[in-house]
Amino acid sequence: MQKQFKLITALIFVFGLIIVINNSTFRMPGNQQNYEPIQPIDFSHRLHAGEMEVPCQYCHYGASQSRHAGIPATSVCMNCHKYVSATRNDLRLEEEQAAAEDREMRPLTSLEIIKIYSAMGYDTQGNPLKDKKGKSVEWVKVHNVPDFVFFSHKPHITAGVDCADCHGDVASMERIKQTENLSMGWCLDCHRKDHESLEAAPERTQLLLDCATCHY
Repeated sequence: MQKQFKLITALIFVFGLIIVINNSTFRMPGNQQNYEPIQPIDFSHRLHAGEMEVPCQYCHYGASQSRHAGIPATSVCMNCHKYVSATRNDLRLEEEQAAAEDREMRPLTSLEIIKIYSAMGYDTQGNPLKDKKGKSVEWVKVHNVPDFVFFSHKPHITAGVDCADCHGDVASMERIKQTENLSMGWCLDCHRKDHESLEAAPERTQLLLDCATCHY
């Protein structure tokens, strides 16, 4: 009777623990699935990658050449925002108001673009300020893997892996979120999925499934 009571108690504890974990923010070490930090500049991937169709590697130019995709320097932002200082809707509204009031359009700069100008050492109109140096924008990294894992973007891009396979539908995201758990099992599932190409190249099979490929 006492053994049965202990068994029932243990089962209740286990099931209770499972329920709590499933309904909490608990994560295994290194698992930051659904991590969606607020960034210093409210950059919209939906607008840039989606509506404007800016290629991923225009900003993350290191992806095809190195281990890290890289975060673009503020000067890359300025390639466009030297000329674009506000959204089309805001500019259209100002144009309509100026016409209704029979006046010239006022210079218009969105608050988020002002942050880019400030990082560059510019005034709110995008003009360089004397004696003011630029500074890096301290973006918050979203996708992280443990230190004991080696991951390089270059071989994945070379193999034709689509950015969305790992990062999700970035073109629909206002703010970047980690959509996958980036666990070892998840990576291995992807490495195993292309059976035809693996069978045709057994040496590649060994490389993709060898522990030393990611852990050395």
